[in-house]
Formats: sequence, structure tokens, C-alpha cells
Amino acid sequence: MRNRYFIITGTSKGIGRELAKLCLEKGDVVYGISRGTSDLETMYQWYTHVQYDLKDIHHIDDLVAGILKPISQLDVECIGLINNAAMLEPLKPIDQCLADEISAHLNISLAAPMILTSSFIRYTNHMTARRKIINVSSTSGSYPAPSMATYCTSKSGINMFTQCVAMEQASQPNPVTMIAFDPGMVDTELQAVARGKDAAEFVLSGVFREVYETGQLKSPREVALALLEQLEEQTVSVEE
Repeated sequence: MRNRYFIITGTSKGIGRELAKLCLEKGDVVYGISRGTSDLETMYQWYTHVQYDLKDIHHIDDLVAGILKPISQLDVECIGLINNAAMLEPLKPIDQCLADEISAHLNISLAAPMILTSSFIRYTNHMTARRKIINVSSTSGSYPAPSMATYCTSKSGINMFTQCVAMEQASQPNPVTMIAFDPGMVDTELQAVARGKDAAEFVLSGVFREVYETGQLKSPREVALALLEQLEEQTVSVEE
């Protein structure tokens, strides 16, 4: 029987896909959640892809229950949730952002990880397995930037949320380890979107292009390796 089970959001590309591959290569069971399709299911026996748009926050609990209830009956050594999926846009001054754009961003980048965390803890509370949740954060959660109000706000919220839940879990008999992980600047589709914006619309587009052109971006594989190390750490910690 497989002893480690991980739920990873955003596995159709980028960091999420690379992390899923690393876990699968180590013999772990991975459930990937993303809006798009994934070829990992045809490549790995122990990968299950769940195509779901996290913008729809009202059915996330049912989604998690469907994944976790069968696992919760098994003798599992470790079970984890990696909240990796996020949006970058809208990248424009807040007075130019539409209500639907703001709502979609906050649902995917903040509300969905909160609900996933809530459901994950509730459906695994009876288990003796080591439990861990990693919320992928960003330096933008600590530093404000023009035309990035929604992104900076959602990442700041992820940091605070992680710390709050860590405090809640500290007194529990089998506490969930909570980690907010800042990957730094990574060569993903989100970065490509940022540097492709016109400077008149997004004033920081030139900064994103410079970082890319000077080779300062990390690869998704490099970040996934660092995330895997966090998954395999035994200690309870909250990183900022």
C-alpha cells in the first residue's frame, strides 16, 4: 500500500505539475486539481486528475470529501495539501478593475485555499497520519506594488491565514503542520503574462521583463524540489 498521499492544486502546468511529478517519482499518490486537463494521468499510475475550476468555491468541500473519505480509511503515514493554484491578474489600478475580475481573483487565490484547508483538516482529524499543508505565497504578500492590489492582498491574506491556522493547530493532539512558502520569482505563465503587459497599463511590466532577460527567474522544477523538501520535513513550522 502507498503510504503518502498529496492533494496539489494547479497541476496542469508550472510549479504544480513539476511537484506532482517529483512526488509520483518517489512513489507517492497524487490527486491533482486544476481547471485544465493534465497528461500526468497517462504517465503515472498513482496520479488522479480532478478537473475543477476553483473559482467555484461553493462545491470545494464536496470535492475534498470525495478525495479524502476513501483515503481516510487507510493506514497512511503522511497526507498533505499543497495550495499552489493562484491568479495574477488583474494587473491594473484598482479603479480600473471590474467587480467580476476582483471576485474571480480572490476566490481562486484566497478563498479556495482557505476552504480547501478547512475541508482537509475536518476530513483528516480522525487520522493518525502526519498531516501537512503548504500554501504557496509570494514576496508580494509583504511588499505593496502599483497595479497589483488584488495579487498583493491575496498573498498577504495567505500569509496571515497560514499563521492563524498554525496557532489553532498548535494545541491539537495531531496538529497539521502549516507552511507559507515563498518560491521567489519563477519562470511560469504568470510571469509571462506580467512581462507581456503594456507599460501604460501595468507600470511594472519592464521590471518583470528585465528579471526574465537577465536570467534571474527560478525554474518550476527548482521550486518544486524546494517544496518537496518542505513536504518531507518532520518539524512543525510557519515560514514567512
